[in-house]
Amino acid sequence: MEIETIENKLHYEFQNKDLLKTALTHSSYCREHGIPHGRCNERLEFLGDAYLDAVVSAYLYSHMPQVAEGNLTKLRAQVVCEQSLAELGNRLGIGALLFMGNGESRNGGRHRSSIIADAVEAVIGAIFLDGGYEAVQGFVLREFSDTIRKAKEGKLFSDYKTQVQEILQKDGTAPVIRYVLDRTEGPDHDKVFYVHLCCNDRILGKGSGHSKKEAEQNAARNTLDGGLI
Repeated sequence: MEIETIENKLHYEFQNKDLLKTALTHSSYCREHGIPHGRCNERLEFLGDAYLDAVVSAYLYSHMPQVAEGNLTKLRAQVVCEQSLAELGNRLGIGALLFMGNGESRNGGRHRSSIIADAVEAVIGAIFLDGGYEAVQGFVLREFSDTIRKAKEGKLFSDYKTQVQEILQKDGTAPVIRYVLDRTEGPDHDKVFYVHLCCNDRILGKGSGHSKKEAEQNAARNTLDGGLI
């Protein structure tokens, strides 16, 4: 892969090209090539998640002064969720750019929403380390501009977890809502997470997915679809 080609897709030129390479390195690639796990993109994903939240939060706070904290939180959750990240990753062609192990690639890893979403967060983390807050702010606001607009207009996809929370709290109480991991199955490169939604120790919906976030959304959706609340 030509680094310049990737940078053109991102509309950002890295001073430290190794940061970009790390952001696009899936753990399966390290595993197959005997590379230390610390050189995959998981740490950058952690960092990018935090700065994505920060940039979107600051934007919503400054551009929606009449909106209460609770609604701002819901809007942010819609913007930064796995689905919106995966949509951006697909638009940028991130899946094809990843350094990925052959086994993961054969199992559809380059098209898996959770992997693409994680890689986008890693790229955001890399941009922050390379260019600072202003650089990552410019990237996020440019690439998520349409998603933010749709969220503000109420035209974005459903966040099932938020819908469940709203219903459970509609009477003004504060029930204890938890998403509990029941088990995981499969190898690291194709792991499936199984969770259940619990409210005040009452089990509601169950769900599974290739990431905890996906499994939790599916558990919330199962709760809604099954009329359990």
